Amino acid sequence: MTSTRPDLDPELSAVLANMPLMSQLDPEILAQVRQYPSPPVEPLLEGRSVERREITVAATDGAQIPLSIFSPADTDRMTAAPCVLWMHGGGMVMGDRFSQIDIPLEWLDEFGAVVVSVDYRLAPEATGTALVDDCYQALLWIAENAEELGIDATRIVVAGISGGGGIAAGLTLLARDLGTPAIAAQMLVCPMLDHRNITASSRQFSGVPGLWTTEMNAFGWHSVLGGLTGDDVPAYVSPALAQDLSGLPTTYIDAGSAEVFRDEDTDYATRIWAAGGQAELHVWAGGFHGFDALHPLARVSVAARRSRNDWLARVLGPADPA
Repeated sequence: MTSTRPDLDPELSAVLANMPLMSQLDPEILAQVRQYPSPPVEPLLEGRSVERREITVAATDGAQIPLSIFSPADTDRMTAAPCVLWMHGGGMVMGDRFSQIDIPLEWLDEFGAVVVSVDYRLAPEATGTALVDDCYQALLWIAENAEELGIDATRIVVAGISGGGGIAAGLTLLARDLGTPAIAAQMLVCPMLDHRNITASSRQFSGVPGLWTTEMNAFGWHSVLGGLTGDDVPAYVSPALAQDLSGLPTTYIDAGSAEVFRDEDTDYATRIWAAGGQAELHVWAGGFHGFDALHPLARVSVAARRSRNDWLARVLGPADPA
């Protein structure tokens, strides 16, 4: 394992210096981490003109999957709204539908988007394609209830961060292969795409306390795979395995230069281009994993969020009359 790795951005480095960090994750530590809930969503909604609904949708095995729906409160819209289906981060083993919710709530503010955040089941209790399937049922529900939600079904964006970014990528592959529902774009924020840990960046952060290390990544993937190995691992679970990346909606991918997922994310964008698709890729110098979610006011974080918002503005374009 190499001890050489990109330096952190000075503002971000100062943040990490004051945080308790770990390099390992195991069942006992995971149980302890899960005892701490996400910050409450209510303070984020204060001062926003937003309506909130809580519903559940049935998974393919009958389990009830909670969805939180955040809609602009104005009822005088002359056009149907875009919709963002949000998948939270947490390495697919922790977190809930309110994790990092401040990110898509910016898109509610900026674009009048309806935000739907899905509480997909977590590994190791759920394994294999179960997590992606949970999110697919949420996507189907959105498409089937577009009129009631006041959204434009041609402007549904699938978005996620970290483990949720990997699920978003798998979900987009699944929707493409099944032919429905239509996805206008996918936004993959530092996504977790490859279970193999074979890239340079996946090895650069071994034994180093951080937010998501080589060892933590291996634990996360072991939890998700649930015994699946080799050719039995579906691309919907580990999207880097997909042989064909053609026919995907326009894609945004970003990562930090100082994180495990840097190289697999860069490779995924490259392969989309090679397949004739459209992707925008940003690798933020000095960014650790999830840097802008943890320290949104750092200059590099402000730039990262602005770039996503600018891309979404171009992708969504003007709305058609409802």
